[in-house]
Amino acid sequence: MRLKNKIAIVTGGASGIGLATVHAFVREGASVILWDLSEKGTDIAKKLTEAGHRVTFAKVSVANKNEVQKATEAVIKQFGRIDILINNAGITKDRTLLKMSKEEWDDVISVNLTGVFNCTQAVVPIMKEQNYGRIVSASSNVAIRGNYGQTNYVATKAAIIGMVKVWALELGRFGITANCIAPGFIKTAMTDAIPEDVRNQMITHIPAGRWGQPEDIANGYVYLASDEASFVNGICLTIDGGAAR
Repeated sequence: MRLKNKIAIVTGGASGIGLATVHAFVREGASVILWDLSEKGTDIAKKLTEAGHRVTFAKVSVANKNEVQKATEAVIKQFGRIDILINNAGITKDRTLLKMSKEEWDDVISVNLTGVFNCTQAVVPIMKEQNYGRIVSASSNVAIRGNYGQTNYVATKAAIIGMVKVWALELGRFGITANCIAPGFIKTAMTDAIPEDVRNQMITHIPAGRWGQPEDIANGYVYLASDEASFVNGICLTIDGGAAR
């Protein structure tokens, strides 16, 4: 198993890509701490524990620095270390530039960008002490190509690409790698809300001829979190079926 005995935090782990990542990690032998605002995390952790895996849930707003710090301390108290952080939590509040409110801008920035900063800053001192860590954050292929009506979302996802490059430089000497994944069109509850005609149009831009599945991204998280990727640092791995950019 590629993540045997590793302790991993997965933010936004109660649905979509995050939930697929939780399942992939436990299959690979990791103990997983699921952070989410949804109470669904309680049932997810219970079912996986009953299946013989080691999974715990904590209701955490990644945008709240105090909540993140307290939750990090709870992980250390229970498990004694943190090997992997998957910064997966994210939201969208789409609007064209001239119609976007300050609240819509601030909400997306606070979760998608400040949340990544909060979680990473909380775990890095622990990883430095261990001289080991894997940090993988969620970017998006729209960070590279842009997307209509997503000024706030694209800003956060482009910023993450830059942040992991900085962290690779700052933290590499402590045995810590920092990378991100840029998913393309992935079938989740979030994308199911897109009108069918728009979704059909999107497929025409994907050479693979299909939407991605959450498991496609989870597999990328497994790789970058594993020791197989110990010499992979500061990259953005695009997983989008070759979608036009």
